[in-house]
Amino acid sequence: MPQELSLITNQAPLDLTLLLLNLVVGVIMSLILRFHFQRFGSTLSNREEFAQVFPFILLTTILIITVVKSSLALSLGLVGALSIVRFRTPIKEPEELAYLFIAIAMGLGLGANQTIPTVVASMFILISMAIIGSVRKDVSGGKNIYLSIDWNADDDEHAERYLERLTEILSKHSNSIDLRRFDIHDNNLEATFFLDVSSTQELSMVADELRQNFSSIGVTFLDQNQLPSV
Repeated sequence: MPQELSLITNQAPLDLTLLLLNLVVGVIMSLILRFHFQRFGSTLSNREEFAQVFPFILLTTILIITVVKSSLALSLGLVGALSIVRFRTPIKEPEELAYLFIAIAMGLGLGANQTIPTVVASMFILISMAIIGSVRKDVSGGKNIYLSIDWNADDDEHAERYLERLTEILSKHSNSIDLRRFDIHDNNLEATFFLDVSSTQELSMVADELRQNFSSIGVTFLDQNQLPSV
């Protein structure tokens, strides 16, 4: 029993030089990950703001794994400590969760002193996703645009067919459409579509026809970097 207790309480020496090296590599990897998310991500949220958390997550994971692996007692205590942690902010996009997961995976690998395999595997994953994203854009052709619509149907006599009418208009001027969000409160409609248009000239045609068919409609186009295009 005393021997088993000593195995739990004994701590392996912590190499500060190796920890600092892993932290430096972690900073570089987090900056690469942040650039990759901002450049190749397709989420509707503010990618620049969301990407700011990657360095914190990656470096914190390195610190936790480095400290915990030196002591079995610390690892057991960490399980109890983290069991009370709750995150109240929901992750709305699966892509955001994927980037958070790879940030944690990088931190785990660097914290476990698997620096070279972690760097090689991480770069392979990021390059592969960049190539897949580029090929997907080339195959789809045109320009990918988010369309946000805000419309009050109080004075519209055909309000019961709003979704069908919206789809008909967008289909005429888009290669493909994808409904990403749809909210309705009383007579107020809010919807977000992901459009694949042949050219930016189609956007003006879409906006004009929507205004002709829907009274008091608000139309906003967002490109992939989340900046208003119209």
